[in-house]
Amino acid sequence: MRSMTGYGRAQVERDGRRLIVELKSVNHRFLDVAFRMPRSFAFMEEDIRKRLAASLARGHVDVLVRYDNSRDDGKSVMLDQALLSAYLDALFVIADRERDLDDDISVMRVAQLPGMLTITEAEENQEALLELMREALDQALALLVDMRAREGEALRADMLARIDALEALTGQVEARYPETVAKYREKLRARVEELIGMDMDESRLLTEVAIMADRSAVDEETVRLRSHFAQMRRTLGGGGESGRKLDFLVQELNREFNTISSKSQDITLTDIAVSAKAQIEKLREQVQNAE
Repeated sequence: MRSMTGYGRAQVERDGRRLIVELKSVNHRFLDVAFRMPRSFAFMEEDIRKRLAASLARGHVDVLVRYDNSRDDGKSVMLDQALLSAYLDALFVIADRERDLDDDISVMRVAQLPGMLTITEAEENQEALLELMREALDQALALLVDMRAREGEALRADMLARIDALEALTGQVEARYPETVAKYREKLRARVEELIGMDMDESRLLTEVAIMADRSAVDEETVRLRSHFAQMRRTLGGGGESGRKLDFLVQELNREFNTISSKSQDITLTDIAVSAKAQIEKLREQVQNAE
């Protein structure tokens, strides 16, 4: 079992090229990938998506790429010849008209004039970039997957503990229910005696108690609850993608305890159901981060 929360970072350097890849993932219903990288890497987006999808089933993944090319041919400086001629013509006019000014025209000063020189990135070798990216991405992805697996083990332990707690509460429901029927019978008998004295139809009393017991019976719910607990334990022990199935089972747990609560005419059973729903809500929060 794996969490959807993780982080991985890798740096690869070769032939004057340095590439850093960072991967950050959080929970999401599907695999959703967002990129922040230089435009020159846009051609490899589909390749990156496929490599991520081969290892990750769900989660929002931010892909951050930083790149530096320190090769001698990595950058070029272009001189704007037309702009240079225009600048020089203008400077010579100034020098001729304003003879009191120092004529300090020099190569360095002219080069510093706005727009004179333009630094551009050299056209990259796409094959070299793709090879570098794949190597860095695979390293970062391995770290991300490892962290998600470690987080997943912590999630599994917490969820198993909550399932144990819910199963114990289910046992309390099963033990309490027969007492509620007996208490209802005694309460009904006392009420009838109060209204009509000791002259009562015992068979009618037993019929009313039976109707109440049937309406408030929770054995179907507790049987389904125990089945859900068993399925959750099998799912948690099976590995792989489990988040969607666990999410469905948590909804079913909540449904069963809601039914128990609505059927209950006993404050103790209601309290047990409320405690169970609090555990289910915490379980739901954990399941939301399971891959």
